[in-house]
Order: sequence, then C-alpha cells, then structure tokens
Amino acid sequence: MDQHMNFSDFFKKSVLQLEAFNKVSWVDIFWGLLTSFLIGMFIYWIYRKCFRGVVYSHSYNVTFVLMTMITTLIIMTISTNIVLSLGMVGALSIVRFRTAVKDPMDIVYMFWAISVGIANGAQIYPISIIGSLAVGIVIFWLSRRKIKDSPYLLIIKYEEKAQDDVLVRLRKQHYVLKSKTVNKHLTEMTVETRLRDDNTAFVNELSNIAGVQDVMLVSYNGDYAP
Repeated sequence: MDQHMNFSDFFKKSVLQLEAFNKVSWVDIFWGLLTSFLIGMFIYWIYRKCFRGVVYSHSYNVTFVLMTMITTLIIMTISTNIVLSLGMVGALSIVRFRTAVKDPMDIVYMFWAISVGIANGAQIYPISIIGSLAVGIVIFWLSRRKIKDSPYLLIIKYEEKAQDDVLVRLRKQHYVLKSKTVNKHLTEMTVETRLRDDNTAFVNELSNIAGVQDVMLVSYNGDYAP
C-alpha cells in the first residue's frame, strides 16, 4: 500500500503538477539558445567553406543551425521532468529522416549539430564550445590538404577507325574502364583516370585524333552508376 501511494505521489508531482519545470529559468533558455545559434553559425560557415561536393545547398546548410537550436530545446524539455522525457522519446521515435544523404561528410555535420545541441541543452557549454572549435579546425585543415592523383572520369566518343589510337593514348594515362557503349558507327567509353599536377594536356591530344568526336573530363567523387 505504501509503495502504491509513493508511486501516486511521484506521478502527481511529475506529470500533473509539473513543479520540475521551474528548474529551467529564462536566463538558462536565453544562453542555451544563443550559444547554440552562434555555434550553429560556426558549423554553417565551416560547411560552406569546406564543401567539396557537386552542388552546394544553402537550405541544407541552414538546417544545421536550426538542428542545433531545436536539439537544445528538446534536451532542456527532457531535463525538466523524468516522466515527460519518456513521452518525448516515444514521440521522437516516430520521426523518420527521409532526405537522401549523398556525401558521408554531411552525416558528420549532422552529428556535430546534434551533439552541440545536447551539450548546450544540458548546460555543458565548455564541451560544446571547445569541442566545436576542435572539430572545425580538423575539418578545415583536412579539406585544405591537396589530394594527389585526383580521380576523374573521362568520357570519349569516337568512330571505329580511331579505336587503336585512342587505346594507345589511354595506356599512357593508366585508366580503369567503367563502361563502354558500342553503336553501329560510334563508340562511347567511360574510364577512370588520375591527374598529376592538374595536367590535362592529354585531353587535347585525344580530341586531335582523327575519328574522335567528343572528349569530356569530369571530376569523380567515388560514386558511379553505369
């Protein structure tokens, strides 16, 4: 009987009376959101400066700022009441992130924003500030390092009479065949090759071969669909 009364008292204080909500002051909310906004803008700046994908998305970058602030609000709400935190976790479990993440680095920025929001929501500001500075410096440093032998895709369209000359020139470039489409009078071949010192003179050499109609060199990020 005593155990039942104790549970009832706990339930009333936690859910009905919600006295624990008074533990979060307006000052804590202000500093938590302000810190999340400033660090979120730092994440926004790092993502914009260090982006190495094909098409930069401003709206996607803005979500990191909002994600940081919203996560802070969620952690503050959960920390006010134990029973409410269980309901919040259950409500958030039905949320599904449907947007396709093409670049693995985007996942890193998402976890970074969520981690900062959790730290600020728990009022552990040194972790969010110092940790964000460390992560930002590492990402900025790694993104500025020049990658040797950068991979590229070379797409060549040529007639049958130019096949031997094209293959002889490609052997000097050390290529890897990705796809080859043969029509009646035209062949299209896609190969992966690597450049040294950004030397693209071989593209002009290929285009000058008799029978070659088109030569295109594009950056290769590792994802290829034949």
